[in-house]
Amino acid sequence: MSTVIVEKQDTPRDETGTGTEAKSPREGAFGNATGLACRECGHEVTLGPFYACPECFGPLEVAYDFPAVTREEIEAGPRNIWRYKALLPVPDDIETSPNTEPGFTRLLKANNLGRELGIDNLWVKDDSTNPTNSFKDRVVACALSAATEFHSKVFACPSTGNLANAVAAAGARAGIRTVVFIPSNLEKPKQVNSAVYTDSLVAVNGNYDDVNRLASEIAGEEDGWAFVNVNVRPYYAEGSKTLGYEIAEQLGWRLPDQIVIPVASGSQLTKVHKAFQELITLGLVEDRPYKVYGAQATGCSPVSVAYKAGVDAIRPVKPDTIAKSLAIGNPADGIYVLDVCRSTGGAVEDVTDDEVREGILLLARNEGIFTETAGGTTVGVLKKLVETGQLDTSLETVIINTGMGLKTLDAVADHVGPAATIDPSYAAFAGSGVV
Repeated sequence: MSTVIVEKQDTPRDETGTGTEAKSPREGAFGNATGLACRECGHEVTLGPFYACPECFGPLEVAYDFPAVTREEIEAGPRNIWRYKALLPVPDDIETSPNTEPGFTRLLKANNLGRELGIDNLWVKDDSTNPTNSFKDRVVACALSAATEFHSKVFACPSTGNLANAVAAAGARAGIRTVVFIPSNLEKPKQVNSAVYTDSLVAVNGNYDDVNRLASEIAGEEDGWAFVNVNVRPYYAEGSKTLGYEIAEQLGWRLPDQIVIPVASGSQLTKVHKAFQELITLGLVEDRPYKVYGAQATGCSPVSVAYKAGVDAIRPVKPDTIAKSLAIGNPADGIYVLDVCRSTGGAVEDVTDDEVREGILLLARNEGIFTETAGGTTVGVLKKLVETGQLDTSLETVIINTGMGLKTLDAVADHVGPAATIDPSYAAFAGSGVV
């Protein structure tokens, strides 16, 4: 494994840099996208490698002029995220480009877990079956398309693990150089899962926010570097919408009454909500109320703290939790998570590390799904929402499992193991207490 260690840097975050070469993309490179619009002031800019509004420095997101899209057209598409290409910032011929073809993962009826928690109608959207075993393959596929159109020479990211895995794999598939940056204390399996795809894994002494600041500085200084969650973030973030599209389609083209989503940067939660709203606008699902709930680990819960305090400002924290994939102390979309959860009648809740472990075991032993710590957080929060009366147990509920438990074995390794160690005889077995 080729891993470089970089000392923590105290550098300011670049607000407006592009970090990619200013070459014109081909016509139709971004499908039905019409530009980038500021989420704060509404100012619009042309499609390009930009992520901050030049007027107010607010975040930019992709704006569209959608054509009429039918359920039948979508259902006739490939069994991956490109069945929704008309709703994404990607070219019409996206299916012909080398990519990992993520998405259309299973939606499982969780009757056993539902009975355990007292929920009448529970589903698990299991994204652990994506190519690198997390939902990050979705967002990276959209980011890779944008990086390709901008003629980027390096495909890169700061990451808490899953994103690094997805970027390294997607870059290898597409034949573009990848450089991925991670906190040096990241779980070993996630480090290995990146290093097998790239020889440029860079470990930074610091937490994710330190890694992100470094990536932002590099993006502003180096031409031709596409950082998926920095200078091509608007395109990257759109990939999370496909989770919302799939859930609605797999439920028979309807929205769930309630959905619980883990919160790191907060982008996934806000984009699933955006997907639901787009489906309503396009007439693909019935316009009906739904509640969105956010899940955080107590050791890194700035959004949950703000929600409970009834304030809009997110106060950054220093992460201290086993749920490292959610350990973003200064979440970029935190304020928008608050908006979504409050406006839909949902909530943001957090659970301790012990409750995260309990959540992992609850899902594994009731539904046969081994989730990582982010999923354990989601299940733990689901349980807490039921116990505190914040979630209606009579309504159809979906939770999202974002990754595979094999990536975070250390979280539970010391808490599970053999029920007994015996000699190879029936007498030893009979006296073991197992039966």
